[in-house]
Amino acid sequence: MRALTWQGKKDIRCEEVPEPEIEEPRDAIIKVTSCAICGSDLHLMNGFIPTMCKGDVLGHEFMGEVVEIGSQVVRLKVGDKVVVPFTIWCGECEQCARGNYSVCQNSNRNAELAEKFYGYTTAGLFGYSAITGGYAGGQAEFVRVPWADNAPVVVPKDVPDEQVLFLGDILPTGWQAAAQADIQPGDTVAVWGAGPVGLFAIQSARIMGAEKIIVIEKQPERIAMARRAGATDVIDYSKANVLEALKELTGGKGPEKCIDAVGIEADGGDVLHTLFDRALTAMKFETERPIALREAIMACQPGGTISIPGVYGGIPAFLPFGAAFQKGLTLRMGQTHVNRWTDDLLRRVLEGEIDTTFMITHRGSLEDGPELYRTFRDKQDGCVKVVLTP
Repeated sequence: MRALTWQGKKDIRCEEVPEPEIEEPRDAIIKVTSCAICGSDLHLMNGFIPTMCKGDVLGHEFMGEVVEIGSQVVRLKVGDKVVVPFTIWCGECEQCARGNYSVCQNSNRNAELAEKFYGYTTAGLFGYSAITGGYAGGQAEFVRVPWADNAPVVVPKDVPDEQVLFLGDILPTGWQAAAQADIQPGDTVAVWGAGPVGLFAIQSARIMGAEKIIVIEKQPERIAMARRAGATDVIDYSKANVLEALKELTGGKGPEKCIDAVGIEADGGDVLHTLFDRALTAMKFETERPIALREAIMACQPGGTISIPGVYGGIPAFLPFGAAFQKGLTLRMGQTHVNRWTDDLLRRVLEGEIDTTFMITHRGSLEDGPELYRTFRDKQDGCVKVVLTP
């Protein structure tokens, strides 16, 4: 079958790879009908996530048709149309019982490796390095789904793929970002980044009752989408000092809630600080560029909350932790507990409350994938979200 594979830093290829097979009685095989390139896939492409192996099949945002099930699969049936969350979870450990699906204690088959990096294992993820289990991803024609009765979300067959595809990652990630910020009616919320997750965080903040939603972004097409999603104010960080602008927009108080929807590969309006971070990462003194997170900590008003859906993978340097401590900030973060939110979000999508398709700017086949990875990475041609059809 055809699949997009990681062949090294900045080297993504469409290649022929073996088709997956049922390995365990609780497995299912999904024929992929749609998949997407996620912003966090770019971290893999650019070499920011450790333990990638040559030939790894990429992709953690996908959906399709169930074509085969293991002998112990009960809930799924051949022919079901499903969206597959990127988190793999067992349904039996203490964390799964709490709804903390992204830190399942049993699904990472490389748990010992994860423990060396993080102290304890986290859940297995599709297409996201050996440290999260080394599972083949969904930018392919077929995918093996372990513990298949747990995560896959069965959706109506007559609903277009693009309307529900993002239930597997970026929609619940944006929703969880807003939920973890504990947004209350009347709050002022600042969102760093108007990529797909940021756009869904903006929509979610609006639904949860935020009065003022300020987005920090510089790309014109993303700014336009942010306004459509519900942003009331925009700070173009290439033209303004973010901290000063946030004070002005909030009457000197700062936002109560801040959302870092950027993560590892941030840049900023301060050219010297951006170059400084790039130099540190090049010299391996830090593993990411936490520019947005630094600004969020400094901008958030005392007693406020910072929610971090943007992916971090290692060691960011020079975080103003003293400011977070002295101001009594609450920081909440982590991979998304996708299935905690999917039932409610599917209902909201089907009822038209949440717009899921407006951010899709580019479509293509798997063969187009390597070039579209580059287009997305470089923000060329107004690229915000890519959907692929195997």
